[in-house]
Amino acid sequence: MKYVLIVLFFSSFLSFAQGSQKKIFNIQKIGFLYNNAFSNNFIFNDKDFTYTTSTFKIQAFYNLGTWKSLDFELIAQPQYQVLKHQLINKYFVLPSEHNYQVKIKEFTTPKTMHLYAFELGFVIKKALAKKLDFLVTIGLGLASIDTRSERLAKGFTFIENGSLGFSYKISNKTLLYLGSNIGHVSNLDFQMTNAGFSVIGFEAGISSVIK
Repeated sequence: MKYVLIVLFFSSFLSFAQGSQKKIFNIQKIGFLYNNAFSNNFIFNDKDFTYTTSTFKIQAFYNLGTWKSLDFELIAQPQYQVLKHQLINKYFVLPSEHNYQVKIKEFTTPKTMHLYAFELGFVIKKALAKKLDFLVTIGLGLASIDTRSERLAKGFTFIENGSLGFSYKISNKTLLYLGSNIGHVSNLDFQMTNAGFSVIGFEAGISSVIK
């Protein structure tokens, strides 16, 4: 399954890159998005640890076309994430693990981690009113995290995101976005450990039409 996801990601990225070479300035909008998410919520409520994220995305929007009443966009979005994490249940680290006592001390200490990623977001957009659109976004990205934890190894990893939101045009060229997000970080067993993190959050963004 992990190889299928990788092939799909790179196929999409290649198509995006080829399209960009042909029309390098064909960016429809540029924007900025902020997301705040947390692991303890009404869906994920694991008492073994705490985990929150603050994500900052720079966005470039490309028009993929229209089908019936739906519009499709591609978002290229490099991003930086600040992650706050602490292991609460020290028994999550098993005595069978190498240097388990050292790991317990390390992982139960509150830490700030940093994640750097490039993500492609595929958007399905439906107009609800003259200035109001409803959006569904599916995102997949490659990332690197700078600190190990009991749930995820340091280094290479993947991010997956799904968002529901509304975009409102406040002027001829400016749009505001508000939405909710569900996300996951894991490395698809390329490294161990790989329990990963799943979060739910809220996001807000602003974009500007440049065409």
